[in-house]
Amino acid sequence: MSAGDAALDSEVLARHALGWDRARLLANGRNEEPADFAGRYQGLIDRRSRREPVAYITGFREFWGLEFDVTPDVLIPRPETELIVEGVCERHPDRRGVNHIVDVGTGSGCLSVALAREFPRAHVTAIDISDAALRIARRNAVRHGVLDRITLMKGDLLDAIAGPVDVIVSNPPYVPSAARLQPDIVRFEPALALFSGEDGLSALAALVGSAQARLSSSGLFAVEFGFGQSDAVTTLADAAGWRRITIKDDLQGIPRVAVLSM
Repeated sequence: MSAGDAALDSEVLARHALGWDRARLLANGRNEEPADFAGRYQGLIDRRSRREPVAYITGFREFWGLEFDVTPDVLIPRPETELIVEGVCERHPDRRGVNHIVDVGTGSGCLSVALAREFPRAHVTAIDISDAALRIARRNAVRHGVLDRITLMKGDLLDAIAGPVDVIVSNPPYVPSAARLQPDIVRFEPALALFSGEDGLSALAALVGSAQARLSSSGLFAVEFGFGQSDAVTTLADAAGWRRITIKDDLQGIPRVAVLSM
């Protein structure tokens, strides 16, 4: 962890202990601390020193400008996953023509909620194999006022979906089973949402091979993948007959999301 990351974590945990937002911390940060602050703050720092992710300590993470409840039952939303929302919005700039979106492996529901907010005419089916994850996704859908347009469904990948739908999105597990991950991740985040076979491609291959049959003729599929998997995902997409393949890079220039259409 860099000094900058440690300083940011310290600030976030201090604000959490105080119950303040950043503006209030900047305005009042030089004032005398509340009497019970030191003990509460030290408890949070102790948890972080054991490598527990800040998002699990505070119970939330921001995604697409929205705040999401998170627990160890779900993967922590990450900035690169926003590329999926961005890719769908780029293909539908007027927000029309999208009536049904399917989110496979919804986890916290961050993609489902963000897309429901971006596409107010659309209904979203949010699928996850974990009952605990679906409870968190429901909580976030309620929090952001879109539960009336989100159907939460227990299922494995796309098995429960017949189609045709307009958009399918997914941040599936894509980490190789033998990969060595940072303690923050491997000790705390759910293995079910991380690992996918020896090469990390099991879920990706299944989705790339089956999504096309569930889409309308003008539909699209946007999926996240891991570092170094761009060529493999492109090969899978070519073999499955996808005609338009767009790869989106993250802010570090690393390919992270494929947007596929027929």
